[in-house]
Amino acid sequence: MMKFTAVYVKVPEGYIAFVEELPGANTQGSTLEEARENLKEAVELVLEANRALTEESLEGQEVIKEPLPTA
Repeated sequence: MMKFTAVYVKVPEGYIAFVEELPGANTQGSTLEEARENLKEAVELVLEANRALTEESLEGQEVIKEPLPTA
């Protein structure tokens, strides 16, 4: 299973959060717990959007899809 690194930065309004390895996965929260929950949702949304964009760009092409083993 791939592991991502969540980064939380304390700011006057609460926390900003992002994932080092996944550009576009960023959010904020009033509390650290809220930022954590929001970041999980942001990661899911980025992955879903990337999948949809890929499906659209590959439409009509012959492709092979398979799971990618990770360390």
